[in-house]
Amino acid sequence: MSIRVMLVDDQVLLRTGFRMVLAAQPDMEVVAEAGDGLEALEVLRATKVDVVLMDVRMPRLDGVEATRRICELAEHPKVIILTTFDLDEYAFSGLKAGASGFMLKDVPPAELLGAIRSVHSGDAVVAPSTTRRLLDRFAPMLPTTTQEPEHKEIERLTEREREVMLLVAQGLSNGEIAARLVLSEATVKTHVGRILTKLGLRDRVQVVVLAYETGLVRAGGGAG
Repeated sequence: MSIRVMLVDDQVLLRTGFRMVLAAQPDMEVVAEAGDGLEALEVLRATKVDVVLMDVRMPRLDGVEATRRICELAEHPKVIILTTFDLDEYAFSGLKAGASGFMLKDVPPAELLGAIRSVHSGDAVVAPSTTRRLLDRFAPMLPTTTQEPEHKEIERLTEREREVMLLVAQGLSNGEIAARLVLSEATVKTHVGRILTKLGLRDRVQVVVLAYETGLVRAGGGAG
């Protein structure tokens, strides 16, 4: 079954370019488009979508607020934030709002396609190392603490799950975590799934954000 993609951008030419790239893929289909966040929310009420490519700077309702509202829906698609500048504050806000990752608008087509497939599968966040740099860049916007995290659910994690969470928060992929902890990738994936369930988080990006917010990880990627 094809991955159903929605394009949200106020620039028609950009949507056209993305649509041409996606239409050439046998496993993808552009099922909807919107010129701003409000239109995107209206379209989603009547259209089944798997992944949304979301611009941030748009009239009426920007991509960050649109992402937040989309991720509050009971059955919501995954969202990839599209930005013009690397380490954009809008990208940071988008991740906190529930986006599964972010990419630059001028990303090579192969990387964009790979990102859509990765986010759709739920196995990995888009460019974890870049997500880590983004959070490091905007760490001053997060609350700082020298005490143990107050997020009570973290106390429910086993010692191994906490180890895995810290490595996820530092931008490591499942393969890298497996090598670091001498585990199989399947085992790491299981641990990540349990962490998401116990903490009530959407995906790996939310693990990273929570780790920074609670002080488990400091700016620079080190453990708190």
